[in-house]
Amino acid sequence: MINKDRLVKLTQKVLAIDSQNPPGNEVEIADLVVKDMKSLGLNVEVVTYKLNRPNVIATLKGSWPRAQAAKEALLITPHTDVVPIGTGWKHDPFGKDIVGGKIYGRGASDDKGNLACSMEAIRSLVEAGFRPRKDIILAATADEETGSHHGIKPLLDKGVLNPRLALVLDSVDFDTVIAQKGLFHSRFQISGKKAHGATNWIGVNAIEQAAEIIRRLKAYPFKFKKHDLLNHPTVNIGTIRGGDKVNMVADFCEFSVDIRYMPGMDPKALISQVKALVGSVTPKFKMIIDDLQLPYEVSAKNPFVQAFLKSAQAEKQKARLKGSDGATVISFFQHHGINAFATGFGKAGTLHANDEYAEVKTLYYGARVLERFIKDYDQM
Repeated sequence: MINKDRLVKLTQKVLAIDSQNPPGNEVEIADLVVKDMKSLGLNVEVVTYKLNRPNVIATLKGSWPRAQAAKEALLITPHTDVVPIGTGWKHDPFGKDIVGGKIYGRGASDDKGNLACSMEAIRSLVEAGFRPRKDIILAATADEETGSHHGIKPLLDKGVLNPRLALVLDSVDFDTVIAQKGLFHSRFQISGKKAHGATNWIGVNAIEQAAEIIRRLKAYPFKFKKHDLLNHPTVNIGTIRGGDKVNMVADFCEFSVDIRYMPGMDPKALISQVKALVGSVTPKFKMIIDDLQLPYEVSAKNPFVQAFLKSAQAEKQKARLKGSDGATVISFFQHHGINAFATGFGKAGTLHANDEYAEVKTLYYGARVLERFIKDYDQM
């Protein structure tokens, strides 16, 4: 049985640990997960791809023959890092404040509340004597907030994780994410020619060229098929820097671009289109691709998705099918032929914001739904 008081204390305990990324150090929170899961008798492995960035893999082994139990495994995966706290908080960012049924702290919704729910659900099952037929795996992963390069991506690429189904815990209010935009992060370095600001016609202003490129990017008519769960493609200019002095023509400018693109759009064609657009303003540029993730979608009729919706309904919780305009790690599983979708129990509108919080009631019922779904999946 899910213990609400224990869940609240555990949520506060993981919130009290500093795992801001950047800079990125998940050692202390990984140690907590290791100790907690080992105390339940689970098989626990720590896999590290970069110093101080451990991933914890805890397995409640199934009773079926080893190969079959592993092949049919259910993976439950939250992440342990959080975005920087920043300034301007009214409540303690390390989980001390519980006000009006809300637990405040960086990561309360993204993603430490979900981590606590998964740990409590597994503890409840073990205490009740539940022995699954199939492996149940908890993977508490590092580095999600900066691309998962030291977390879920290499764990999948190297075959450390190869479940039948992945339930990614990284959503809010029981929203069940079955579609997601692709992500294209790039930087453009524009080269110009220095000159005195009073005789600027002698030079070539890289900042002004960048401004024209940005104007064209924002107005670009992307061709895409409308999606029932997703908005249109978006272009965001995240950073820009350039120039030396106000009375000098800038001979250098760099800006970063975040493009979210739709299922059905070809990423190679997208890159070519963007590159051609920049080249139409200036031939003197360099494009650096920092990240490229494919769009993802799974059918609403997928039996695992339907099973989760029924598990939520059995606990009188409304889980709604959603699309994600942002990026969760569900898209990485498609490269390995693994069924995946996301859900979670945070609070919409608080992620990455000051005074981030999660509602105690939602976390409690989230843990209950998760516990029920694990049981239901085991019988599928």
